[in-house]
Amino acid sequence: MTDTAHLTPADIEELGRELDKIRQEVLADLGERDARYIRAVIAAQRTLELGGRALLLAAWLPPAWAAGTAALATAKILENMEIGHNVLHGQWDWMRDPKIHSTTWEWDIACPASLWKHSHNVIHHTWTNVLGKDRDIGYSALRITPEQHWHPVYLAQPFYNALLALFFEYGIAIYDLELERVASGDKSLTEALAQLRVVAGKARRQIIKDYLAFPLLAGPAFLPALLGNLTANLARNVWAHTIIFCGHFPDGAEVFTEDRLQGETPGEWYLRQLLGSCNIDGGRLFHIMSGNLSHQIEHHLFPDLPSNRYAEIAPRVRALCDRFGLAYTSDSLTRQAGSVWKRVLRLALPGPRARPPAVTPPARRLHAVA
Repeated sequence: MTDTAHLTPADIEELGRELDKIRQEVLADLGERDARYIRAVIAAQRTLELGGRALLLAAWLPPAWAAGTAALATAKILENMEIGHNVLHGQWDWMRDPKIHSTTWEWDIACPASLWKHSHNVIHHTWTNVLGKDRDIGYSALRITPEQHWHPVYLAQPFYNALLALFFEYGIAIYDLELERVASGDKSLTEALAQLRVVAGKARRQIIKDYLAFPLLAGPAFLPALLGNLTANLARNVWAHTIIFCGHFPDGAEVFTEDRLQGETPGEWYLRQLLGSCNIDGGRLFHIMSGNLSHQIEHHLFPDLPSNRYAEIAPRVRALCDRFGLAYTSDSLTRQAGSVWKRVLRLALPGPRARPPAVTPPARRLHAVA
């Protein structure tokens, strides 16, 4: 739990102004080098996918199977993380390239882009880590904070979190349907069924592509090619699950109650993003493969800035945290993943009690949990 009692309302607004300044400087500097970056990543991803699928045509040969599966898995990770996720955030809309635009991109995953953009861009990034508003807290299936009331179903969450990791694309597709709103009466069954048909159609196309069409092209190598596609998808799912969970749910990521939103100023919104996110340490290739979501703090602060800029602005954000006496939580992938799984295991059981609210300036109260 981060102590913010030393911050005055003026401090928080100054923090907001400094972060606004960073954002405006990056926006003013966007240009050809950024465009070259995303086009190079897309070209590399497509080359890897083509090469992987070509190698899997000879999947009866173990070296071809291993190389093809690895190339295809890498391509799928790049497409989902550094390309799809960030394109759909509108990070590259400034290029005005209809082929790399949030309104036209459809990614290689079971979840339709239209549903994901609403649940992620609108709901999650507006109400980040606010219990009762941000549905990404536990993805409506996991108890990851003591503020969530315990239920016996959570006893099985270590098991179904492992399943969620393996089949993450399908878990997200179902999650984005917001089926719990149908049960509460906030969403009509007709609307839910219409969205379900869209999800089923997208999932069907993905299944035909990866588990029928491309394996059939391999002829007698159908089964090993099918296994290669399945392995690549599972690897992508586990990687995406790990990176996303390590940015949102390890120790150091704070959760807030709805009263935090009352009269929330821009500076306080920035503060909530800082306190509710965690980074993952690593090198340049690791950051690219994570979709730069290893810079989850910077991503939550500036979700519409191109991801290749996060590494550049991270030192400035860390310096601001030092200046204002705020935690900047960042650690290795193994430590962050261990912290997440420790939390999943611990909170599968009843208790612990939610911590009392953290003390903040009189105008606001943050509720933080470990």
